[in-house]
Amino acid sequence: MNPDPNPTKGSQLLALSGGAALIPASGVEGTVVEPGSSGNGSVSVYTVREGDSLSEIAEMFGVSMNTVLWANDIRDPKTVTPGTTLVILPVSGIQHTVKGGETLASIARKYDADAGDIAAYNGLDAESGITSGTEIIVPGGRIAVEKPAPKAKKAATKSATKAPAAAKTTTASLGNWGNPLPGGRVSQGIHGYNGIDVSAPSGTPIYAAAGGTIVVAKGGGGYNGGYGNYIVIDHGNGTQTLYAHMSSLAVSGGSVSKGSLIGYVGNTGRSTGSHLHFEVRGAKNPLAR
Repeated sequence: MNPDPNPTKGSQLLALSGGAALIPASGVEGTVVEPGSSGNGSVSVYTVREGDSLSEIAEMFGVSMNTVLWANDIRDPKTVTPGTTLVILPVSGIQHTVKGGETLASIARKYDADAGDIAAYNGLDAESGITSGTEIIVPGGRIAVEKPAPKAKKAATKSATKAPAAAKTTTASLGNWGNPLPGGRVSQGIHGYNGIDVSAPSGTPIYAAAGGTIVVAKGGGGYNGGYGNYIVIDHGNGTQTLYAHMSSLAVSGGSVSKGSLIGYVGNTGRSTGSHLHFEVRGAKNPLAR
């Protein structure tokens, strides 16, 4: 299943974590590692060799073939030839057998997905009906987990409770790493692969949280596994940061320094509302409370 790295929810301010939130392995800033709960989950880049097949490549990385197709916007596997560079994302989707009376819209609602994406990746007409028994793939789909019944609220006591202090937008750095979106507001907590959503107006600058090498720079507004326009920076110590849903990229490759401008907030890929989806692979996400 691929939890949705997107919609803007809630309204809590950009969270700090006491200056010890993101602590990479062998010392991006001379510190020691504090692994994140999601594990490494690094994005990989693979160059197709003679004799390779997509199914073998997918098996090599422990993902489904559709994961490879979606992450690289490949509609026809025959177009993948030796020398082609593939981005391998640890994301997946759901296979669904259409039942009588179902439509693309109802299937999309069931799996919290997008009907247009389902149509595009299965070669279907979004306006036409869909035949019962047809097997389709739901890109970015996820199965909803039934929530337990809420507990009864306790009766209010007469004693007054102290009101929380008014929140202020912060531009402070996060421990040893820089703030990728100063002044942004956390709109969704940890989800996907150790990701946090930070809302801000479209076009707001996004900065590298630490120095490193850009291993993926995907522009052009493609679906790209739901990330849209996005960048992955490898920090050379077992950690990576991912910046997704950008409106445009400011860099295309090479090395970047901490605080370097890398792109701008947008609403590309599987996204609802302008925001940055920020993932940390191999360490704790500094924007998590």
